[in-house]
Amino acid sequence: MMPCWARKFRSDPEMAHTVRSLVRDIQVEIRDTDLHPDRGAELLTKLTALYGSVLDEIRAADMAYNEILLDALQSDEAANRARIRAQATPQYARMREARDVEKLALELIRTLKVFLRTKQEEMRLSR
Repeated sequence: MMPCWARKFRSDPEMAHTVRSLVRDIQVEIRDTDLHPDRGAELLTKLTALYGSVLDEIRAADMAYNEILLDALQSDEAANRARIRAQATPQYARMREARDVEKLALELIRTLKVFLRTKQEEMRLSR
């Protein structure tokens, strides 16, 4: 039988999640529950795997934004105005969101590593 936390990640179309929502779900679980070391290790593994997808999205979002920025810069206007115009596009918002998710995922990975190290040390000292 599948654990209850895994059921919601099924590939069922109406339950499909984005990488961003998966990272945020992990954030909420870490923040709002009494995390056990085994579950922390599972979440760390999942976050590490998701981190590669986050980096792929950043790469794609950067390329899309850079195309918009290049088009704006090639028009005959000042570079600062071209940059402002490019930053008002959905491509820029996508790039920023991808970078924010990367920062969140990286901090959660670091947090889980410290948590697991601390729990391991507590177990070692309690023997």
